[in-house]
Amino acid sequence: MERSLTVNNLAKRYGAKTALDNVSFQVKEGSCFGLLGPNGAGKSTTMKIITGIIDADSGEVDVFGQDIRKSADQIRRLIGYVPQEITLYDKISAYNNLIFFGEMYGVKGRLLKERIKEVLEQVGLSERVNDPIHTYSGGMKRRINIAAAMLHKPKLIILDEPTVGIDPQSRNHIFEIIKNLRSEGVTIIYSTHYMEEVESLCDDIAIIDHGKVIVQGNLDDLLRLYATKAIYLELENQSHPPVIPGINKVSEHKKGWLLETDEVLPSMEHTIQAVTETGTKVKALEMMKPSLESVFLSLTGTTLRD
Repeated sequence: MERSLTVNNLAKRYGAKTALDNVSFQVKEGSCFGLLGPNGAGKSTTMKIITGIIDADSGEVDVFGQDIRKSADQIRRLIGYVPQEITLYDKISAYNNLIFFGEMYGVKGRLLKERIKEVLEQVGLSERVNDPIHTYSGGMKRRINIAAAMLHKPKLIILDEPTVGIDPQSRNHIFEIIKNLRSEGVTIIYSTHYMEEVESLCDDIAIIDHGKVIVQGNLDDLLRLYATKAIYLELENQSHPPVIPGINKVSEHKKGWLLETDEVLPSMEHTIQAVTETGTKVKALEMMKPSLESVFLSLTGTTLRD
């Protein structure tokens, strides 16, 4: 599969602070790529360099075979960028906001009116098109922000924390928008600190922390390599589990215990046998689904900061 984006050794400093420290990753064309990390990790800085809003101190960005330093104007026509901050004019209608942003992207006249109708249908806000933005909820504003970035039919759309502070309905709308765009062959870069969203939407990911890429690759491969393997055990009367062969670590989890192990199925058999011998009733016993949270903890030694 062809690459839509290659980021190589990006570095950026703000005074004494290092925002990016040789950040590198690749994005396959037509994929949804997750850039995962805590707030302040360097995700937004990376997005702004890719879109040409700010310059890197060093490093290279290649978008569909073009160097951002040499072909910034051409590259901007290929990219739709949805920043973390809402960038809309509150006192005018959604329609007039989209007229403004469409013309900024170089879309005008009848084509722009047709595209406004299409993107409003895609984000589910056709009926509110003439209402001023200040009457919209936070989630609706984010959906209009996404609509604005879609007007020129970009080949690459960058979403920087698009679901922060929004209602579940708008969150679901955004997920559907992303899935529909992917079905049309659009490449998505999805930057977030919400691990469950990356697990739901993305094929490949890069985990970034303190301005460095900790790991990158196929989501399933990373879960297999780094996610903690564990069993969840819940006992009657919240009894502490007995000593079980093959269990590396026992920790409290929900109403029971998380039993970390290298071999899940044999450990489940040992768990059943050990608990049965004590005469304690098992209320729940299940394999834990590998998660990005455990990957992050395994690689950094800490939980994901909010």
